[in-house]
Amino acid sequence: MCTAAAFTPFKAVAETPADTLIQAWAIDDIISLDPAEVFEFTASELLGNTYQGLVGYDVKDVSKIFGVIAEKWDISEDGKTFTFTIRDGMKFASGNPITAEDAVYTLQRVVKLDKSPAFILTQFGFTPDNVEEKIRKTGDMTFEFEMDNNYAPTLVLYCLTATVGFVVDSELVKSHEADGDFGYNWLKTNYAGSGAFSIREWRANEVVAMDRNDNYSGDVPPMAHAIYRHIPEASTERLLLEKGDIDIARKLGPDEIQALADNPDIAIDKGVKGSIYYLGLNQKNEYLAKPEVRQALKFLVDYDTIADTIMKGMVIKHQAFLPLGFLGVLEDNPFSLNVEKAKELLAQAGLPDGFSVTMDTRNTPDITAMAQAMQQTFAEAGIKLEIIPGDGKQTLTKYRARTHDIYIGRWGPDYQDPHTNADTFARNPDNSDDAASKPLAWRNAWDIPEMTKKADAAVLESDAGKRAEMYKELQKESQETSPFVIMFQEIEVIARRKNVEGFIIGPSFNDNSFKAVTK
Repeated sequence: MCTAAAFTPFKAVAETPADTLIQAWAIDDIISLDPAEVFEFTASELLGNTYQGLVGYDVKDVSKIFGVIAEKWDISEDGKTFTFTIRDGMKFASGNPITAEDAVYTLQRVVKLDKSPAFILTQFGFTPDNVEEKIRKTGDMTFEFEMDNNYAPTLVLYCLTATVGFVVDSELVKSHEADGDFGYNWLKTNYAGSGAFSIREWRANEVVAMDRNDNYSGDVPPMAHAIYRHIPEASTERLLLEKGDIDIARKLGPDEIQALADNPDIAIDKGVKGSIYYLGLNQKNEYLAKPEVRQALKFLVDYDTIADTIMKGMVIKHQAFLPLGFLGVLEDNPFSLNVEKAKELLAQAGLPDGFSVTMDTRNTPDITAMAQAMQQTFAEAGIKLEIIPGDGKQTLTKYRARTHDIYIGRWGPDYQDPHTNADTFARNPDNSDDAASKPLAWRNAWDIPEMTKKADAAVLESDAGKRAEMYKELQKESQETSPFVIMFQEIEVIARRKNVEGFIIGPSFNDNSFKAVTK
């Protein structure tokens, strides 16, 4: 009997369903789906496509801020109070109307739950005790946001574009509250948003499945479904993309990108992100707490070789905590591999023979390869580095408990104002183990009261030029003294089937958008 298969060309390519976008990525960093808790790259992108905030900005020109759920806002004469008006006629995926009650509940909930990203709001003076008084509904579609100081308006608005500002369906979340948890235990693995897609299912380290939200207020997404598959191996992603089993590959290495570049069925897209690759050196470690050791390690990374080989085309060398493109960025790169300089610093620290230390490393090929490269160069100065691999959740959980020695990390800005990174790399108002605010400086037990005061002053400076200089000085001080070995700024690279168009690579991961993708 003759079959259709007999006439199929040898190089036949499978096709994903016409109404479904399938992406392959390493999604093992997803810890939660709750906007009040999400603080990781993958989950931020996921929420950026499934929730909406009060405000947004043009990803091609972040200075252009506009209302999303908020139709407009007014600022009081003293600059301390914003009055937001909610846009009429919008709905959540559940069908519930979006009102001021939802916005107020969302923001109050973030402060009361006090999860990792809560500081984005609490920096404006909100506490669990005062937030009901300070963030208050004034009408069905209006509410006030009263701060403790007259912060730069753009800072306030940019903060509300972070995931903590994504508005949740208060009626739905309240229906799942248990023992005063504000619905946290339910929303950690469920969905209550109003974005282009709704989250149907998340299976950890396996898949996230989304469906088009028929109640979405924007343009109807062409795709009925969107799926992330957990495929951390770059070579596997390449094969799946070539076969047509996936539409977009998100975790390719330089070798895979180069191999795909000449494939007529594949397109490569790139975009500069605000994400920074760095080492965090825990100051609870007796060796790493020595200033000379901190500086020595900055001379024991072969930045150029890593950027040109392991991370080729995926990073640029950058050694300041503000990313390129931000107000006040410092573009000086004072460090390079210099083993003799590092040995001198170690001798000054009383450690001429080096020491032993561990590094927690996410077990993806790129991070592992970087760690192994540093293991070799550290050894040249007598430092024995033990690499401790783990998935994204494991390494992050340990890091947040500050029980690491060295952590190799990747940090993305939460919003498009320079305070976003100054607040975490150069500010630590309380270094105690039970501190309310836990920025990166806290995670690495770096006690910096004077630097914290400088960061606090910069956020209140109204003159943009003066403010930029303040941030440059903070970055110089960080380069000279900090427990952060800042190495690279990320270039995000994706490979897609040629028929897949409309994926937007934004400056932050929650700006990455697939709601307009067509096939």
